[in-house]
Amino acid sequence: MRCRALNDNKQPTTPIVHCITNYVVANFVANGLVAIGASPIMGDEEREVEDLVQLADALSLNLGTVSERTVRSMKLAGEAAVKKGIPRVLDPVGAGASAYRLEAANTVIASARPTLIRCNAGEAAALLGVEWKARGVDAGTGETDGFTLAKALASKYATTVVISGAVDYISDGKTILTNLTGHPDMTRVVGTGCLLSSLLAAWLTKDTSLETIQDGMFRYGRAGERAVQSGIGGFSNALLEALTDEEVYTL
Repeated sequence: MRCRALNDNKQPTTPIVHCITNYVVANFVANGLVAIGASPIMGDEEREVEDLVQLADALSLNLGTVSERTVRSMKLAGEAAVKKGIPRVLDPVGAGASAYRLEAANTVIASARPTLIRCNAGEAAALLGVEWKARGVDAGTGETDGFTLAKALASKYATTVVISGAVDYISDGKTILTNLTGHPDMTRVVGTGCLLSSLLAAWLTKDTSLETIQDGMFRYGRAGERAVQSGIGGFSNALLEALTDEEVYTL
């Protein structure tokens, strides 16, 4: 089953996802969205983002290569998406790596009021002000477990949170769901988390329930497990292939 939203007539449609993402992974993210049956718009110019949101069914924001310009664009796009009422996903890449990144993340959260924050444990800890040893934009190490971080972060921002790791935690601040699919080698390829965030934005056009998010996590993890069999060098292409294969999505 590929990712399809339904319109009022119950006919399949292709969800359009407006992505303001980082230039390291933009091509990978766009191709991944196409692979599951979504349609990406990759515009980040602040003079047009509000117009692009009007074309979109979901908004995906990513702080990987954050700058003053992209923060302004994310604020405008986020506010327009809130007004339109479409799902908004934030990936606060490296929120604990610098004071500027943390400030940018909080600025975007205030404007976009994310439907979902998808992050690793280190990024969640930074947003919560929990002591954590950052390792660049990677998860790093700390004392607090993902279960606690997910629930606390969801409660703080009154949103849904996904914390990715060996165990994925999905929480709305009250309920916690988990996912165990995936493979450790997925972390050895840049962009797998960024792609996941945008795929979840597409998935949320179906509905925003924890179960739908868990289903998306399960399916993506299964695709990753299959793709790592091609080795790290061939992983990216193999993942795109796996995402197009309906057998990967069989529960």
